[in-house]
Amino acid sequence: MTVYITPQGYSALVAEYEELLKSERPRITAEVQYAASLGDRSENAEYQYGKKRLREIDRRLHYLQGRLDRIEVVDPAEFKGPVIRFGATVMVCDAEGQEDTLTIVGEDEIDAEQGRISYRSPVGRALIGREEGEEVTINTPGGKRVLELLAVRYPTT
Repeated sequence: MTVYITPQGYSALVAEYEELLKSERPRITAEVQYAASLGDRSENAEYQYGKKRLREIDRRLHYLQGRLDRIEVVDPAEFKGPVIRFGATVMVCDAEGQEDTLTIVGEDEIDAEQGRISYRSPVGRALIGREEGEEVTINTPGGKRVLELLAVRYPTT
């Protein structure tokens, strides 16, 4: 299954992968080797913690590698106009008059506090393909939500 991501999100995933593989893992491996050289491993907390941390790093590296293999980078700067697509930043207004700004991004880029929502979320799915000026009713886990789409913009390169 293809996973969409912005160029910035892709760069962040690659940077995390590289950091874990080339810096964090070798550092922890050296710490584990040193701890192992101290003797009795069964009572050596540094050794036990280091081995646990190595397993966590390896799990994350495996996850990231699988993710990077399925990624398709979509540059939202290539889009323009009133139609909402991946990467769009949309200003919305709910029924209570509360305005919010949402940016539709990949699953690995979600940040609710920054208004960065997944294109696969109920809100993201409901917004894609709509246009500025429309009203959208969204079925969310918290119930129905009506949003007016005030403005759509895309980043410029």
